[in-house]
Amino acid sequence: MMRVTEADESHSLRGPIDRSALLTVRQIIEREEPLATPALDDYLNPTVLEVTFDDGLGSADASRIDIQWSIQADYKFHYTDTEEVNVRWGKHPHDGDYIHALGSEHYHPPPDATSDPNEVEDSCIKQSPEVLVTRAVLKLWRVAYHADSYESLNSVRNPP
Repeated sequence: MMRVTEADESHSLRGPIDRSALLTVRQIIEREEPLATPALDDYLNPTVLEVTFDDGLGSADASRIDIQWSIQADYKFHYTDTEEVNVRWGKHPHDGDYIHALGSEHYHPPPDATSDPNEVEDSCIKQSPEVLVTRAVLKLWRVAYHADSYESLNSVRNPP
């Protein structure tokens, strides 16, 4: 699986990483998703919460979501798997560059989590607290996992 770096995104999160928020996200994932194992890259000064899954979407046999959360409540949840499929939910300013994402919440669709302004979409996640955003991402992942499809990753509707 590929490693996500800041250079992968042309728009960045505002402010330093919020350790407390990442600890909250980690606790939610530990409690609510049995296929996931969350771990901070550095407990005292984390830059990312790495969540590994014992399975993936579609034919992927493993996957990971890398999570960053800033003190400004900006975030990135970046899914990647062994099939090199990438998806990203984010909330941070993008200077109106994304044609189909009007607010700061946006979604970079599979297969490559592109930042092409014509392909980035409005995110179906409109809540801001880390508890609700984390539960939404887990729910979207779980629905897509059971549907064996990437189609529902940015949808509040159940898959067909």
